[in-house]
Formats: sequence, structure tokens, C-alpha cells
Amino acid sequence: MNNMIQDMIDWIEEHLFEGFSLTKLSEAMGYSSYYCSFKFHQITGISLKRYMTLRKTYLSSISLSETDERIIEIAIKHGYSSQEAFSRAFKEIFGVSPNAFRSCPEPLQSYVKLTMNEARGYYMDISKKFRIEDLQKHVDEHFDHEVLNILNGQMMFEEFSSQQLMGKSDYAPFNEAMCVHDTVETIFSESFKQVRATGHQVSLAEYESITVAPLEKTLFSKKYQCIVLWFGEDMFCQMNLITILAYLEQISFKGTIYYHAVREQTYDVKETEITLGSYYDIYEAVLLDHRMPDVELMPVMYQGIKLYLELLQNDNEITKYIQAHQHLSQNEIVGNLLHLFPQYGLGDSQYFALIQATIK
Repeated sequence: MNNMIQDMIDWIEEHLFEGFSLTKLSEAMGYSSYYCSFKFHQITGISLKRYMTLRKTYLSSISLSETDERIIEIAIKHGYSSQEAFSRAFKEIFGVSPNAFRSCPEPLQSYVKLTMNEARGYYMDISKKFRIEDLQKHVDEHFDHEVLNILNGQMMFEEFSSQQLMGKSDYAPFNEAMCVHDTVETIFSESFKQVRATGHQVSLAEYESITVAPLEKTLFSKKYQCIVLWFGEDMFCQMNLITILAYLEQISFKGTIYYHAVREQTYDVKETEITLGSYYDIYEAVLLDHRMPDVELMPVMYQGIKLYLELLQNDNEITKYIQAHQHLSQNEIVGNLLHLFPQYGLGDSQYFALIQATIK
């Protein structure tokens, strides 16, 4: 069945910018239109229409940032009937208009071609570090000391610190998963630590050892001229990023902040300088009130927040996939979810919890 779905994906990609016809797809596959549409959604967890919209709009963002083509030309080239239709689709997905993105091409969540026939992991290949070395030189030119790199998770921290990928500056992991469980207003307060430990079902001492201790040695006890935040583009990383930025506002950090957006599918890293001012409001709106904030957002953060808010709903694309595949073992479901929904960035423990909550 995966071979059939991959054939469908390959055909769609070849005809992505043409006037798509489900009838032509079904004729090419040798199945009815209904069967093609149903099986694609069942196996991939996403509808044909949504897959095509995400792919076309993501590819159009590359043209916006890398070419001087007029927006109407980009719209037509990517299969949209008008600039207005293109602008609506682009803003719905990225939270900004094509014109605003071209003027300030901030990081966004990529949507690569779906692949069914290979077990592809999404991780940062540290061996491809030339871009990282360029960023190190850039930081070194401006700050010769008092630089802290905060990395999303223990794995990235160990790779960076062991290889000194950002020179002799300080390194600290943020070992959290802010996209799950409750939180409180004052970040890293005693109540914050207790609530987070309870959510993760660990003791307060364990939470402090895993999450708090690495930051106590660096962020909590030293003064820095520059903080570099290494976080991926998925929802998991974006909720963690929001929390760290909100904390920096909470302590009135005055130095320079760079967000190094790690695009794990291509190992690219995009640098964006962050100006504090609204991130605690974003933290409160999203992680406390569970709503979309009323402020401008980087596209990648907007996408992450949308996914987070959708995940909070009982009837979301992940729970629908789980419900439709109850005949599989939990290990098989988790493996499929990790492969099909990389944009969430969830790990196996979060998926096992979702499965247990969904299949009762």
C-alpha cells in the first residue's frame, strides 16, 4: 500500500503547479477517485488538497525570498488563479502576507515532499557544520566573550558542546517539553518547577536535576552579552523557544539575542536577531490561556502555535490517525506518527500518551 501512496505522491509532485485533477490522478493510478482520495488521507493523515496547498505555498516562499519575480508571477507559477487567492493561502499557513514575508523573510516551518518508502528520521546532522561555523564567526566578530548558546534538548547540547561548534562560549540545554502539561505565570519559579515536575510524573528533585541544574550553571548565575537560541522549526521546539524568550523578558535581559532556526530536514540554519517586548504576552496567551496571541509573530512561531492549539483539541489530525489505525500495534502507530507528522516534533513518549488517551 505504501508503494501505491508513494506513486500518488510522485504524480502529485510532477503535476503540482498544473490544474490538478483528481480524475487524472485516479486514471494514472488505476483506481477510482474516491479510493485514491480516501486511501491517501487514511495512510498519510492529511488530505490531498491540504498536502498540495502546503507544498505549493512552501515552495512559493522560496521564490519570494530567493528571486525578484513579481508576486503575481510567483502566484501563477505555483498554481494559483490570482494574487488574491495566493495571498489568502499564504497568510493562512504562515500568518503573514507574501509581500510582508518578502520584505522580511523570517524563519518558517518547511514542508518537504512526503516519502513513504524509506524510514527517514528528522535530526540535525552535525557533520554538516559549515553553516554553523559561519555563524560562529559572525558571533565572534561582535562578542569576544560572555556568549551563551541555549540548545533545545540534551542531544543537541552534547553534540555542540563536545565539538565546540560555537567556539569556547557557554552551552546549556533546555530539557523541557512545554507543549505538554500545565504551566504557571512565573517561569522557573518554585510553583513552575513543581507544576512541571507533576506533569512529567517525576519528583521535584529529578526535574531540578534534568531541567533546572544546567541553566543554574549558566543562564541563572552569569551575565551574558549575547544569547544564541538553537531551536528547530517544529511545534515542540517553538513552545520551548517561546518559554525561554518569555523568561528573558521576565528577567529584563539587556543583551543581544539571536535565534538560530534549525531546519532539520536540510541541516540549514537561519539566523534572526530577536527583539524582546512581546514574548511574555505570547507565553501567557498560548501556554496559559490557550489562544492565538494578538501580536505579530515570526511565521515559524505562528505555525507552531497553530499546531499546538489544534493539538489541544480532542478531535485533531493525530487523534484521527490513531483512531483510524487501532488495528496496528502501539509501536507501529508511534513509528508512523513520527514519520508522518514531523512538524509537531513530538517524541515517542508523547505519542504513547496520546495513544493511551485516544484509545480507551
